[in-house]
Amino acid sequence: MKIPFYKYQGTGNDFVMIDNRQNLISKNNTKLINRLCDRKFGIGGDGLILLENPEVAGDDFKMVYFNADGNESSMCGNGGRCLVAFAKFLGIIEDKATFTAVDGPHKATITGDEVSLQMQDLTEIKQSGNMAFLDTGSPHHVVFTKNVAQLDVKKEGAEIRYSDAYIGNGGTNVNFVDMQENNTFLVRTYERGVEDETLSCGTGVTAVALAAHASGKANSNTVKLIVPGGELSVSFKKEDDTYRDVWLTGPAEQVFKGEIIC
Repeated sequence: MKIPFYKYQGTGNDFVMIDNRQNLISKNNTKLINRLCDRKFGIGGDGLILLENPEVAGDDFKMVYFNADGNESSMCGNGGRCLVAFAKFLGIIEDKATFTAVDGPHKATITGDEVSLQMQDLTEIKQSGNMAFLDTGSPHHVVFTKNVAQLDVKKEGAEIRYSDAYIGNGGTNVNFVDMQENNTFLVRTYERGVEDETLSCGTGVTAVALAAHASGKANSNTVKLIVPGGELSVSFKKEDDTYRDVWLTGPAEQVFKGEIIC
């Protein structure tokens, strides 16, 4: 069987995209999904995303996201932005989208290659010293530190991801953050499911922006995040103890398309 696919990337976070409205792929075929994401035996990607028919009235489509290990996962912010670009390419939307992912409903806008994705409201941020933990659709452990560019992110991230504090709850993503200036932060991320550093993580930079604001390290409602794959921004409104109207913005583009024999 030949399966048509598309490859998208958002600040270096890359995804295999499949239009699954005709049920080309079974969501239970973990081995196939893992193979499609394999960079040597398949297409290669940080994850695989299926665009499916909407299940909620008023939605344009449904998002189903899998980590590179083949397992269905929590929300992926950059993946969501890339899926919006894919939906526009398919002619499903024009400049606005409404869709449902594993963490609930999302809205998005697209202008050229730039996609803004509305993330979920956030109420709880656990802070301790230079660390924070919060769930922005996916769980994130945030560490504010120095000399992030020199860190062994895979080694240090894995130690936290598999620590006793998180292993019983399915693990966590880990973000190492170096504060720059003018509400700008340098971010490197260890991503669970990929089990390595990725060039960008949308839910991760969202977590960093909100944690930075909550701890007083950022004093603006728009935060700039510099990741190895480029730049993103996160804007939000703070109402009492809740962060609302949270938007993740950055580029998303199609890299190539093809067919893979399965």
